[in-house]
Amino acid sequence: MTEPDLLILLGARVRKLRKARGLSQEMFAAECGLDRTYIGGIERGERNVAIRNLVLIAKSLDISVSELLSGL
Repeated sequence: MTEPDLLILLGARVRKLRKARGLSQEMFAAECGLDRTYIGGIERGERNVAIRNLVLIAKSLDISVSELLSGL
């Protein structure tokens, strides 16, 4: 699997989990302490996410980083 494929899969997973919690990108970004446009870029598979930000995203989704990345 290529890097862009992984980014698209990760983005889709983040979007699915965010929506399952009933959060808009703006609300989710605020919970993560990240910019909404950055979250949008992740969800579209355009951003290669730093480990630090993966931790913030996973914590905001109330899951571990390994759960977030599971199945990618």
